[in-house]
Amino acid sequence: MGADPHCGAEISVEKETGKTILNFLKHMLNQKLIDGLLMPVMVPSGDSYAWILMKDSTLVDRANPLAPVMPVQGAKALKSLTRKGKSDMTVAAVMRPCEVKAAVELSKLSQVNLDQLILVSYDCPGAIPLEMYSQDPAGKESHFRSMIEGKQFEEDSVKPVCQFCTDFSVPASDLHFALAGEEGSKPVIVSCSEKGSSLMDKMGLKTSHDLTPWENRVEEIRKAKSKKREEIYKTVQHMVEGFDNLLDTFSDCIGCHNCQSACPICYCRQCYFDSKEARPEARFLLEQAEKRGGISFPQDKILFHVGRMSHMSLSCVSCGLCSDACPVSIPVARIFSYVGSQTQKAFEYDAGKTAGEALPMKEYKMDELQEIHEMIKSAESGEVPHE
Repeated sequence: MGADPHCGAEISVEKETGKTILNFLKHMLNQKLIDGLLMPVMVPSGDSYAWILMKDSTLVDRANPLAPVMPVQGAKALKSLTRKGKSDMTVAAVMRPCEVKAAVELSKLSQVNLDQLILVSYDCPGAIPLEMYSQDPAGKESHFRSMIEGKQFEEDSVKPVCQFCTDFSVPASDLHFALAGEEGSKPVIVSCSEKGSSLMDKMGLKTSHDLTPWENRVEEIRKAKSKKREEIYKTVQHMVEGFDNLLDTFSDCIGCHNCQSACPICYCRQCYFDSKEARPEARFLLEQAEKRGGISFPQDKILFHVGRMSHMSLSCVSCGLCSDACPVSIPVARIFSYVGSQTQKAFEYDAGKTAGEALPMKEYKMDELQEIHEMIKSAESGEVPHE
């Protein structure tokens, strides 16, 4: 019998939530229900995390499924693991909801193969900005643990995009740890797919725990975050609408392209803006300088950002890695989150919500082609098509 989608299963609880999750994962590994685990592990210097694929359950104790920072987006790690197609190993990857959503989007772009993957997520309070974490790793570790244990999901100490993220709970994962319940409530495991239900059945877990209080709390947090997002988007809207506003917003850009490198959705091996074709000869630049009276460097800053928006805004999951990577503190994540929300709304699409829904620009339907035909006819005749 599959797991009840409205009920969860109680699990053995440790003093800390992170340890509770680790013990559950170790049990999966020891029972040979999975072949490996992919999780963040603190680097030897103690000031960052790396994604580690582990098969030895004794190494799991060194991992932290609830890492306070995101130096690398988890979907990028999955892309490296499954780049050449379906694996013969069943691997459970423990990720934040935005990382799961990015993995789902990359699967639609043939960059991640989900067949042998078990996506494990948890209610996410957000991630600490890398710059803040690097100034006091131990202090931020302690603070983040207190956020988890205290069920604090509306903290201002996390990244700006995390503060208004409404998809902090239950993405398109297979198993999900419900952490955002009422004060004093214990973690509960929830199945979100047939794969997840099958695993829970094999572990003998009874889905008898009523999820209603947790669902109510999640909805309460989501409403608060939605209100905050509306307020922030109003500010961001003025930053990106109109060419002059775009020029002002990205005036400090140094053309490092770090935002592109950090983004899980930008998967091209060779970006046009890093290619030889995008590097004009000196003669051309001198001609442009003569015509305009002067030109600024680096070149094509606006074209780069607008090009990236058009390339990946349909799949933007608002993970915030682009802002973490920006050396001049441009609020790239808020900007792309806003643009992504507008693009996805126009196509009635929610990035990463389900693996079964094709990308709008990758799959076309006959009625959509008819709509385009009518739009072209109306434009040619000078008429405005009716809704």
